[in-house]
Amino acid sequence: MGVRIPPRVRNPDTFRDFFIRDSHTNEHITRKLREFARHLREGHENGQSMNELRSEKREMMQTIYNLLCMNLGTPPETFNWQTRDKDKKFIRFTDLTPLKFYRETVGVDLKEKICLINAPMRNKSYRTLYTVQYLGNVSEGRIVRYINLPSEDLKKFAIASIRNNEAVWFGCDVAKMYHSSFGVMDMNLYNLPLIFNTGFQIDKCGRLEYGDSMMTHAMVFTGVDIRDEKSVKWRVENSWGDKRGDKGFFLMTDEWFDEYLYEIVIDKKYLPADILKIYESKPEALSPWDPMGALAVTGEP
Repeated sequence: MGVRIPPRVRNPDTFRDFFIRDSHTNEHITRKLREFARHLREGHENGQSMNELRSEKREMMQTIYNLLCMNLGTPPETFNWQTRDKDKKFIRFTDLTPLKFYRETVGVDLKEKICLINAPMRNKSYRTLYTVQYLGNVSEGRIVRYINLPSEDLKKFAIASIRNNEAVWFGCDVAKMYHSSFGVMDMNLYNLPLIFNTGFQIDKCGRLEYGDSMMTHAMVFTGVDIRDEKSVKWRVENSWGDKRGDKGFFLMTDEWFDEYLYEIVIDKKYLPADILKIYESKPEALSPWDPMGALAVTGEP
């Protein structure tokens, strides 16, 4: 599918640079989608047939595709990739397709991964499977499924994975009780009652239900400090470069995990049979605006 540059745009490079430089890509695409949504709904109200509306929708999606290509480039059919292994040996891969790269290089079977959440809210129960309406809106894709479990269970399964040298993806509210330069996430990092002469007593349930907290960023656990069979602190690998924290690695205390971590992705082999059975049950659907769907719709700080 080619990119059709509108006739009024005389210099495509200038047009592309304008969007990227001003960081308005999402704003313009969202505005166009709203325009299209209004047009289709009004067409339906005025008696247009479904065939006519779907035909118009296909043209609209072509426009959105064009806008994305102008900003991000046309998706390549094949690409080359080069890196160095852990021994600093140079490696080059050529004529890769996305699927070939995933299957031969990534080596992760996503079908074996399960999302676990910790959401101690009044509209949710532990050991229950949830989904979020409209979140898994990928053609031919699987719906999002979350098993809600106590924080201690998430820790137990994450520790099992790390002990087997497998990193653990997680979602959290990164900006709370956090120091960017030091890369520290600690509930005792700031003495807010001393500064403001008042305490902040709202708990995890209240923060979620009243919009004070939600998932805003994803990172990876690559290590855990265990004393007397209990986790004390966690080593976190972030994606913001090596200028923050210790060459890109952060420290998270166990108490911070309890308060601001909401989701982990874990391999099925670390989960007991009773948890796996929950994953095969029919999920309860949460509203599209539920905080457990926030990571997919919010931008990172």
